[in-house]
Amino acid sequence: MTLISVDYRFIDSVLDKYGRSREKVIPMMQDIQAEYKFLPKDALSYVARALSMTASALYGVASFYEGFTMNEKGKYVIKICNGTACHVRKADEFQEALYVATGMSPEDNISKDGLFTIQRVSCLGACSLAPVCVVNDEVYPKMTPEKINRLIIDLREAEGL
Repeated sequence: MTLISVDYRFIDSVLDKYGRSREKVIPMMQDIQAEYKFLPKDALSYVARALSMTASALYGVASFYEGFTMNEKGKYVIKICNGTACHVRKADEFQEALYVATGMSPEDNISKDGLFTIQRVSCLGACSLAPVCVVNDEVYPKMTPEKINRLIIDLREAEGL
């Protein structure tokens, strides 16, 4: 499911910024991912043609580096901790409530409304705040099912939904 359309003027500006040089393909992809939160296939195909490369060569670079993702993400990327401290403090309860509140399942990459992506991570390094989640760059400590429901309601309201 793709909810965005690629702005080829933006892609051209990135290409121009780096002199349309193959040697600058990684910073080009970083700029594209910074704009879209992922690397759209259409954008990579366009860059490949502009640089006289194969799309598979760019996909190879994108899949090699862990910092790149080909999966579309929601406006709000919610990282939920699965570390020991969070697990012991019943993180499973708020995580289940998060899936229900967003209408997602653990297999979904993005919510149907395009607002949310849930990423289960090994540790967020905030054990004293367990159970914890991070929405974009903001930390939410000592989460409960009630707190996560309120957070999702607040985020939707911020979007006018």
